[in-house]
Amino acid sequence: MKFFLTCFLCICFGISFSQEKEHTSYFDLNYFKGNIALHNNDILHLIKGHPEGFILSWNKKTYGFNTWEQRYSYPDYGFSFAYQNLKNEVLGKNYSMYAHYNFYFFNRNLMMRVGQGLALTTNPYDKVDNFRNNAFGSKLMSSTYIMLNYKKERLFDKFGFQAGLSLIHYSNANVKAPNTSINSITYNIGLTYSLDEDEPEYQYTLDENDRKFTEPIKYNLAFRTGVNESDVVGSGQFAFYTISAYADKRINRKSSLQLGADIFFSNFLKEYIYYRSVSFPEESVSGDEDHKRVSIIAGHELFVNRTSLITQFGYYIYYPFDFEGRTYVRVGLKRYFGKKWFGALTLKSHAFKAEAVEFGVGMRL
Repeated sequence: MKFFLTCFLCICFGISFSQEKEHTSYFDLNYFKGNIALHNNDILHLIKGHPEGFILSWNKKTYGFNTWEQRYSYPDYGFSFAYQNLKNEVLGKNYSMYAHYNFYFFNRNLMMRVGQGLALTTNPYDKVDNFRNNAFGSKLMSSTYIMLNYKKERLFDKFGFQAGLSLIHYSNANVKAPNTSINSITYNIGLTYSLDEDEPEYQYTLDENDRKFTEPIKYNLAFRTGVNESDVVGSGQFAFYTISAYADKRINRKSSLQLGADIFFSNFLKEYIYYRSVSFPEESVSGDEDHKRVSIIAGHELFVNRTSLITQFGYYIYYPFDFEGRTYVRVGLKRYFGKKWFGALTLKSHAFKAEAVEFGVGMRL
């Protein structure tokens, strides 16, 4: 037992020593309160009271010992836990875990945090016991939050202060119907607490020509999959498959532009076409319409270390059945493993209406 305790203490000491050398860390606790935004009239009956809760976060500060940290003005990264009471028995309460980045502006007085994670709701839709909850069709959901804060650290010894606005989004991305989702717009106020006595100096070692970066055109091939359901409750969950091929051109160290195509094999749409043909004969849907779709895409990729943020806009050029319009957007994260291979987690939506969460793998050649 003593041996394991000694090893544990040595590891903790080693981590603390390395953090003192290149990183420091801090906690912050924010209380928030606000309103549910009316993005869809179908959730009007769910908006009652003023949702409130808290966000507890651990943050690791960077000082530029890696070049990407200097390019992004020394961001923080870490993990968050959030609790939210939606002030409606139908909606219940949500518990969430996130990974996040903090980016700084205006001499580090303004902080923008972007967090992505998973949420657990206490009272999802049930056709007998909770049929009014058309916002959350499943107990487990994805969640995103954006926080914009005025921030001052170490105002009183290790304590600091921050205040601002937050947007918190919950959705299961049509993994299971219903799914109208909830967006909360809140104000927040909180404290920070630094875990280290001293901080290292910020590094300024980037070459003056660092922004001058060129790279040949790269070709990407990705396979995406997952399960989803149409908006018809109880219609069933079906697997989908998407093949993406696109070229990208780096325009600087941070960004690249993309152009390519998607092919969609959406099995839920096959079932939905059949449902429309049987239930709504006045729409002249035969039921034999092709469920496959083909689109062209244009996009942007923002590189942050080995992780990147992708944003793509698509337009269907093969569109035999009308479903939510001919345009869509895809937003998500890519994580590179080496120079060629990557994994991706993305959300595909038509305007504010999500169609699917896509899990993808691919290569960049």
